[in-house]
Amino acid sequence: MAAKKRNKMDFFNQKIARTGIETNTSIRSYIEGSRRASNIFWALAVSLGGFGFLLSGLSSFLNINLLVFSDSSSISFIPQGIVLVFYGTVGSILGIFLWLTIWWDIGFGYNEYNKASQEVIVYRKGFPGKNRELSLKFPFTEIKSIKMRIKEGLNPKRQLFLCLSDRREIPLTGIDKTVALNKIESEAITLAKYLNIYLETE
Repeated sequence: MAAKKRNKMDFFNQKIARTGIETNTSIRSYIEGSRRASNIFWALAVSLGGFGFLLSGLSSFLNINLLVFSDSSSISFIPQGIVLVFYGTVGSILGIFLWLTIWWDIGFGYNEYNKASQEVIVYRKGFPGKNRELSLKFPFTEIKSIKMRIKEGLNPKRQLFLCLSDRREIPLTGIDKTVALNKIESEAITLAKYLNIYLETE
């Protein structure tokens, strides 16, 4: 009974292992876009600041206080009021732009490494229009290596690149967010092993 039960368990484990190998034919890593807490904070700060400056300038022009926390109606419109309106307009436009990039989630995407189709897919989201969605496909035969570029200092940069046989370098990570060194090293080693290619450092 024990031997029969053990044989059934071995068969079950082998079946699970084979299923895992068959379904584990691709790796997909996601890239964070503009929809981040830090971007939301700056969009809110710039919008409130620009709107406040704009209301202050209009208050000095209309001689009516439009602000709750301060009285700007006594400020002379020339030149202080004009300057406030200018900075307020610029700040408001910049705030609207930041909110739109957050809404569109600019920069979001993924990298997919598929052994079944023998290709790497790099997908990114851009601004609305003809190139709203960018999808690039690279066959495994064109891939030479994975390059890890690390630059320490006041403005550290840690990036991964997909190096092609024609010397092109396709960025695989974002450039506006610093990734932990151990994390990017682990990802680089995993990709190099999965694709069976060299790992370069710079």
